[in-house]
Amino acid sequence: MTTQQWLATVDRSNLPQHVAVIMDGNGRWASDRGMPRSFGHKQGVEATKRLVKGVREAGIKYLTIYGFSTENWARPRDEVDVLMGLLKSYFNAEISELHAANIRIRVIGKREDFAPDIAALLTQAEAITAENDAMTLCIALSYGGRQEIVDTVRQIATRVQLGELSPDAIDLDTLARGLETGDLPDPDLIIRTSGELRLSNFLLWQAAYAELYFDPVQWPDYSVEHLATALRSFANRERRFGGLKAQTAL
Repeated sequence: MTTQQWLATVDRSNLPQHVAVIMDGNGRWASDRGMPRSFGHKQGVEATKRLVKGVREAGIKYLTIYGFSTENWARPRDEVDVLMGLLKSYFNAEISELHAANIRIRVIGKREDFAPDIAALLTQAEAITAENDAMTLCIALSYGGRQEIVDTVRQIATRVQLGELSPDAIDLDTLARGLETGDLPDPDLIIRTSGELRLSNFLLWQAAYAELYFDPVQWPDYSVEHLATALRSFANRERRFGGLKAQTAL
């Protein structure tokens, strides 16, 4: 089936506004085939392209992907080098197509952790696509949810110390607006592949009321069929945000 045929199986009246994805399983996918982990990462890039295309065609406004965590720096040097090379290749090769599709790119995470040429690419991609409004593609790179919260609390503490903010004025919105995603809605649906059942330090604050969907497929095999299945699951859930199930009036 084509992308549009799979998406036609989804209830478009009950789509999430914001989907976030933990793209997991590249290394295991490669190992299962007797291939180096680098091969799995390369195939994972192709799955990411399919995801972005599917989400854009579904009409979903925000997509956040977990591209590289702060913990990923602890991987073997040669694997990190491969990932950095793929990151550069992705931005060099895809920016024109993403821009043509009216997709805005946002990057969150510790940009200063990257080599200057990669950091410049990220900034350039954001600048080129800044006015696009069909969809926002938020890419988490050298990102950790706990560190994001700590950094935001530090910023708030500095404002209090400078007399710019009263402690009594601090509320949930104060912290939410201070996060790197402060201008984005919280994710409605978080998808994780490869069968792992955890968030792995991803969007910890923002995930408070997200629906979670765990898919056993390893990331390089991810297709629009898997996306459509996750969207159908979301459409069949009743989101109560801590309240009670809606009652039919008597």
